Amino acid sequence: MDLRKIKKLIDLLEESNLSEIEIKEGEESVRLARMPSGGVMQAAPIQYAAPGAQAATPAMPMQSPVDAATGGSHKPHGSELPAGHVVRAPMVGTFYASPSPEKPAFVSIGQAVKAGETLGIIEAMKMFNPIEADVSGTVLAIQCESGQPVEFDQPLFVIG
Repeated sequence: MDLRKIKKLIDLLEESNLSEIEIKEGEESVRLARMPSGGVMQAAPIQYAAPGAQAATPAMPMQSPVDAATGGSHKPHGSELPAGHVVRAPMVGTFYASPSPEKPAFVSIGQAVKAGETLGIIEAMKMFNPIEADVSGTVLAIQCESGQPVEFDQPLFVIG
């Protein structure tokens, strides 16, 4: 299928109130779906079938690129969090609880922290970005382990 035709299909989907469109042209098939609330559209891979065979299009659940790449499932944020102020990841990267492997963690559960104090570090694109407390209080929960990849807006700490 021609790239220009696919672009026209995307334009058609954007102009209409359709949430999904699938076009089959011979043995080629393209499926475009609109995510609710202004998300990104996904294009299903083109499937080829032997002549005369019915090409079955598997159901593609909408999932994040990280989940699609890792095969994981997204855990709901909030139900397992204790009451308090949640400090969330401002970016995607790798979380580190201490400045280096041989040094102690910046904070531990039960420790009192002041606003502006470093709670951890997120490494993104070879840059180490400090995660600071935006409120003063006591660390009630630490939601990730050192060396763990984190997603944008993922809960990291709960301060009460």
